[in-house]
Amino acid sequence: DFTEMMRALGYPRLISMENFHTPNFMLVSEVLLWLVKRYEPQTDIPPDVETEQDRVFFIKAVAQFMATKAHIKLNTKKLYQADGYAVKELLKVTSVLYGAMNTKGVERADVSEEDSSKFKFDLGSKIADLKAARQLASEITSKGASLYDLLGKEVELREARTESIARPLEINEAEKMMKVAIDCVLEEVQKTKDMLNNVALDEANLEAKIEKRKLELERSQKRLQTLQSVRPAFMDEYEKMEEQLQKQYSSYLEKFRNLTYMEQLLDDHRRAEQEMFEEAANMLRLMQNRLKEEEQHLLKSGNNDDSDIEIQEDEGSDSEVEDRQIMKQRTGTEALLQG
Repeated sequence: DFTEMMRALGYPRLISMENFHTPNFMLVSEVLLWLVKRYEPQTDIPPDVETEQDRVFFIKAVAQFMATKAHIKLNTKKLYQADGYAVKELLKVTSVLYGAMNTKGVERADVSEEDSSKFKFDLGSKIADLKAARQLASEITSKGASLYDLLGKEVELREARTESIARPLEINEAEKMMKVAIDCVLEEVQKTKDMLNNVALDEANLEAKIEKRKLELERSQKRLQTLQSVRPAFMDEYEKMEEQLQKQYSSYLEKFRNLTYMEQLLDDHRRAEQEMFEEAANMLRLMQNRLKEEEQHLLKSGNNDDSDIEIQEDEGSDSEVEDRQIMKQRTGTEALLQG
């Protein structure tokens, strides 16, 4: 009853009771939203049923709407179960809409969801009715014109009709006409009998063909069973080859995994060596720069010491101490350069 009512109300999808053997909340929510829109198109109920909270809010909103607008009390627990018990609750709403449609005798009017306040007349669905109306109008005009002509001839036909009625009936002519009618009926009866005989012959031929096909099917099944029971000669070799192929495939997989692992290790090693080379180059560059700076610093300090030595020689004081300092500085620079 529920599926028939939904089909009569114009639900776009086909519904069967098998859809409700297991909980199907998406279908129940879709049907509820469609029924609410059918009852009042301007209703704004959120269709989100992704989470548990959204589903609970949706069921509560629909139950509250039907209780306030249609005075229909729905069991929210059964609706939330979305199984066969939910169909009984949906049947309460559909029965009301179905009864209203039957009492008023109006057809389903499609209301768009985007502009529900304006009713749109679909001319495409009424083209067939428009053509039929035009054809009926042309037939009415032609019949009216012929009826007008016949009524114009009524004066002449009235006299002929009264004469034919007043004329006495001839039995011989009536008997001839009855014989002709009886012969026509007998011919039609003979034709129907011939057709029935032909149908019987066709039925016999079809039964013979069916029996022949059944025998062929039985022979084919027996042959298939014999072929399935017989083991081919190459089956043993095929199984051996299949086992060897399985072993080769497993070894291939193992080697392929090892190869990919070794390639990954090689890439990591190359990457580490490249990083070490770059780090060594950077360190060498820093050491060269540092040695250059120290050499320049030592050269500058050596020039200053030479000037001090000349002054001290002129003055004749502490020359040996300065010579020792110069020797220490030179040995320090040589050690740095060797390092």
